[in-house]
Amino acid sequence: MIESNVIHQAYQSGVNRLLQLGSSCIYPREAQQPMSESSLLTGILEPTNEPYAIAKIAGIKLCESYNRQHGTDYRSVMPTNLYGPGDNFHPENSHVMPALIRRFDEAVAQGLAEVVIWGTGKPRREFLHVDDMAEASLYVMDLPREIYDAETEPMSSHLNVGTGSDISIAELARMVADVTGFKGRITQDVSKPDGTMRKLMDVSRLERMGWKANIALSEGVSETYSWFKQNQDSFRR
Repeated sequence: MIESNVIHQAYQSGVNRLLQLGSSCIYPREAQQPMSESSLLTGILEPTNEPYAIAKIAGIKLCESYNRQHGTDYRSVMPTNLYGPGDNFHPENSHVMPALIRRFDEAVAQGLAEVVIWGTGKPRREFLHVDDMAEASLYVMDLPREIYDAETEPMSSHLNVGTGSDISIAELARMVADVTGFKGRITQDVSKPDGTMRKLMDVSRLERMGWKANIALSEGVSETYSWFKQNQDSFRR
């Protein structure tokens, strides 16, 4: 409902160009890797986030419908997993990157010899820094319509935004451990689920338009941890 209200009121107010943000979860659970924009609606969604995915897909199609019916220039971008300063570091409901940062930081503070991560550590994930996402969003919004239209289709007009590379959860845990200074053991709780084994975005369409991510994962994790340390008092209240 939020999407439909925003998009319709934008049209009612005479907004000709709008950017709608979605998510990589729009693609089928078993989509071929890396996931291209053409994978949309080709298979069954991941059951655990199906309602969210359907809402994002509806937003894409609503933008495309307004474009066809009213001649608007409403665009959609689908970011991969985002991280960075200002993230949610809650110990129970945060995503994997901030959750690992907090867990390893607390392990160092408490002098723990071991940190346990969920699953086998084998699933691979792609991470995009929020500053890169902000830059990509502005870049896409500023693209001349003829360039945008040349790389998209009227009923496949969304763009993937990511880095085009991924990392295993085990490798990510080791990277976070190094950044936080944790020297102990990292073990896996294999009784916990792995989830989807891989979710890598095909970002060639946006790269052909002239944009690619700039912030290396190691640099981004280090910066995010620094922000967390400077603001951690607000998380522990």
